[in-house]
Amino acid sequence: MTTGASTPPYSARPRRSRLRTFLPLGIAAWLVLEIWLLTLVAGAAGGLTVFLLLIAGFLLGAVVIKRAGRRAFQNLNEALQRGVAPSSGGGSGLMMLGGLLLMLPGLVSDAAGLLLLLPPVQKAVGRYAERTVHRKLRRATPGSLGDAFQQARIHRPDGKVVQGEVIRDEPGDAPREPRPPLNR
Repeated sequence: MTTGASTPPYSARPRRSRLRTFLPLGIAAWLVLEIWLLTLVAGAAGGLTVFLLLIAGFLLGAVVIKRAGRRAFQNLNEALQRGVAPSSGGGSGLMMLGGLLLMLPGLVSDAAGLLLLLPPVQKAVGRYAERTVHRKLRRATPGSLGDAFQQARIHRPDGKVVQGEVIRDEPGDAPREPRPPLNR
């Protein structure tokens, strides 16, 4: 059935980003590298040695995550007691990431996790991440991220999405009436 509307000469689907294209390939290559290194070490040192290395990495990662989480919670608690905003420094997030990488089975992830536990590496990675976030936020168009919490999407029964903004303008002494349910 034809509606009379012409079809666009280009595909209606938006282009995939590079990250969505290459991330699955990168993960697959990383998994193949981890398995290959584990088989190499198992061939040279034995399977029991590899198993003990994996268990030790998991336990060390769990201890690191527990300590970093406890330290982050203590810093947050102290800052709230003083009545100031918690400091962004300290590297607790990077320590947790290092612990998580240690917990993942594999030698490459263990090496990356151990590197993230070193304070100079934490400072360098933290500065790089901060610069990257600031650069992305400066380049972001107004309304793309800043208004994300103020926008609402209404899903109509025919499947179309209507974007809008929720504005509630009620006087303080307005009578409180029961509101209809939001999902019909």
